[in-house]
Amino acid sequence: MSLAALVRVTILLSMALLLVSLGLRSNAGDAGYLLRKPGLLVRSVLAMNLVMPALVTLFVLILNLRPPVEVALVALSVSPVPPFLPDKMLRLTRHHGYVYGLLIVSTVLALVLVPLATTILQYFAVRKEHFATIESVNVMVVAKIVGSTILLPLVGGVALRARWPELVPRAAPLMSKAGGVLLIVALIPMLASQGMAMISLLGDGTLVAIIAFTAMGLLIGHTLGGPDPRDRTVLALGTASRHPAVALAVTSAVFPDQTLAPAAILLALLVGIFAAAPYSSRQAKLLDPTITLRSH
Repeated sequence: MSLAALVRVTILLSMALLLVSLGLRSNAGDAGYLLRKPGLLVRSVLAMNLVMPALVTLFVLILNLRPPVEVALVALSVSPVPPFLPDKMLRLTRHHGYVYGLLIVSTVLALVLVPLATTILQYFAVRKEHFATIESVNVMVVAKIVGSTILLPLVGGVALRARWPELVPRAAPLMSKAGGVLLIVALIPMLASQGMAMISLLGDGTLVAIIAFTAMGLLIGHTLGGPDPRDRTVLALGTASRHPAVALAVTSAVFPDQTLAPAAILLALLVGIFAAAPYSSRQAKLLDPTITLRSH
């Protein structure tokens, strides 16, 4: 097995462990939480799937960024919640229903909205040399990614909880920690292989643009999250952080000539984590003063 294949397997395994752990800790009714709150559901979809993509597209059209960075930010803006984010959300807010609900809704909607969004983007594009060849991303491509990295392991965790509830106290924390460790391990060779490409993208406002992207997502989600600070925190983090594998699928299908786009997505993911840290720390202290930075 090649190193690249081993990294992919490790990432898939880490995502599976994280999502099975989430499924083990879920409660009855979590999956349908947002369906019982139509106002919050509408605001969540608006924040993640309309306002954020529209503003990011306008953002990259106004600024003179490098094409791979533009492509990465646009692709991320139309992607769903990443598998590794809900675990962090649960530690920050303890608001389980909305965390699970947003993960499931954004994943299911991605099957329709990601292909649709990539098609609609061409009507906003004025830099023809960057966006003239936009085509819709195949629904089955998105379904394969979100199904294997989110839906199947999450459902598996729920099924395990129903069959062996005694597993939850011991297995869920172990799976969560193992998934996090494997994800870090998988990132090391990725950083090694993409490191020079990421460095080549620095300058010309790239870091500022990525930080602005993250801040934009946090602001949009926090504003549209409603009066409950827990909902605001969940939606802010969900709007600012997106599924990198879906973004990679978008870039490979829509922008095949942008070979540096994967490095730009990885750079945006890493910088975004640090850029969102002050907001996460502030909300953690606001919502639960007993939560410390160590719990992140």
